[in-house]
Amino acid sequence: MEFEYWQLLFLPVFFGLGWAAARVDIRHLVKESRALPRSYFQGLNFLLNEQPDRAIEAFVDAVKVDPQTVELHFALGSLFRRRGETERAIRMHQNLVERDDLPQDLKLQALAELGQDYLKAGLLDRAEEVFEKLRDSSMAEEAKRNLLEIYQLEKDWAKAVVIAAELPDVATQKDIAEYYCEMAAAEMIRSKPEVAAGHLRSALERNRKCVRASLLLGDIEVQQECFAEAIACWQRIEQQDPAYLALVAQRLLDAFRKLDRREEGLQLLRGYLERYPSLDLLDVVFQLVLESEGIESAYELVRAELRRNPTLLGLDKLIDARLLVAPLEARADLDLAKGIVQGYTRRLARYRCDNCGFKARQFYWRCPACGGWETYSPKRTEEFDLTP
Repeated sequence: MEFEYWQLLFLPVFFGLGWAAARVDIRHLVKESRALPRSYFQGLNFLLNEQPDRAIEAFVDAVKVDPQTVELHFALGSLFRRRGETERAIRMHQNLVERDDLPQDLKLQALAELGQDYLKAGLLDRAEEVFEKLRDSSMAEEAKRNLLEIYQLEKDWAKAVVIAAELPDVATQKDIAEYYCEMAAAEMIRSKPEVAAGHLRSALERNRKCVRASLLLGDIEVQQECFAEAIACWQRIEQQDPAYLALVAQRLLDAFRKLDRREEGLQLLRGYLERYPSLDLLDVVFQLVLESEGIESAYELVRAELRRNPTLLGLDKLIDARLLVAPLEARADLDLAKGIVQGYTRRLARYRCDNCGFKARQFYWRCPACGGWETYSPKRTEEFDLTP
């Protein structure tokens, strides 16, 4: 298509229309900005300069000048909550909720903000009441997420199961299985093994690889002195996730002792140690070999394992074993070496959350820092770092 010079006449026209439209937008913006209190802009300036305290003071003044600035109420309430001034945030959002002239969508937003205020303040019953009101609104998804958090904080696992079923993108089947395990653990404390076992079967229906359910089912069998059945429950963990066998090694040892089947238990645990190396497994097998085969065999076991999986924690165990067979004159040097090694191993003998990196001396099914379920590896930090 050939270019015609007369088409250039349209350029000034288009330029003029654009300029006119811009003038209209600029006039509208200037008009709106003049309607805002001067303290509003002072508050924005303080925020940009990272001076939140002075920003809050300026925004409070702006609200006094023009109480109709709804957006400013929301911004101020959010600032209060982030600073931990929950009482002021609650008052700010309550005022919005109680306003009759507020549109429905803004009233729902204010109610959601009020629920967050209550949650931050630890007023879980009030927060739950607010989010229940929002459960059938346009903010249902956010309300259900907050309700799930509240139920977990309150340890109301039955309600958590119900709400989690409505949030498939938030709560996995693994999480729901853990809720059932929590209910089972509570029933075991109340000496209700049948009810607890029912919850654990539900957990396995949700997640057939739920190690914790198998572990607790074995504990229930032990409570009823059914040690062979308990061993069978714990052996299933090998198919679910063999890394967790370290958590039941001592339980297995105790059960085999009760049945006077130490040799069978020793062979089973030695096989686990060979296939799934673990320092916790080594501790238990060492103890059993020491009882069954004597000091020399136990020492050789630890030395062979240290060669196969060299770690400082393993070296600490080797020194323990060596102390059992060492002559009296060599024990002072071994004690000195053990003290030095233990100085380093104290920070290595920890479990670490795969999600947030939080380290703890004991194993948790739910991370106390980030709240993730089954985020702790059953291996110690040093073992985990050395895993290829």
